Amino acid sequence: QVQLAESGGDLVQPGGSLRLSCAATGRIFSIYTMRWYRQAPGKQREWVATLPTDGNTAYEDSVKGRFTISRDNARNTVYLQMNSLKPEDTAVYYCNAIRVVDGNLASYWGQGTQVTVSS
Repeated sequence: QVQLAESGGDLVQPGGSLRLSCAATGRIFSIYTMRWYRQAPGKQREWVATLPTDGNTAYEDSVKGRFTISRDNARNTVYLQMNSLKPEDTAVYYCNAIRVVDGNLASYWGQGTQVTVSS
């Protein structure tokens, strides 16, 4: 069982930066693939970035070169550094932890943190 808690969301001007954090409980955080998703008002939740245990990151096209996902296993925390923010990045951001256990997908979500990009 993993519990996740996001933080770091805020109101920021276009072109600004934010770093989101997702703190996880549990001693086996390091074996989970971690992902960030976001959900804008009136839209479906969409995938943003993935950081698997082998370190090969992947990003949604619109955030490539602007967002960076990273993790600190000693602190049981995954981060999303967001630079050059745009109004269209406005959304609730969620972190997600997944791993396959005996052929079954275990997936855990946080409660989300609001990011608003506006002048």
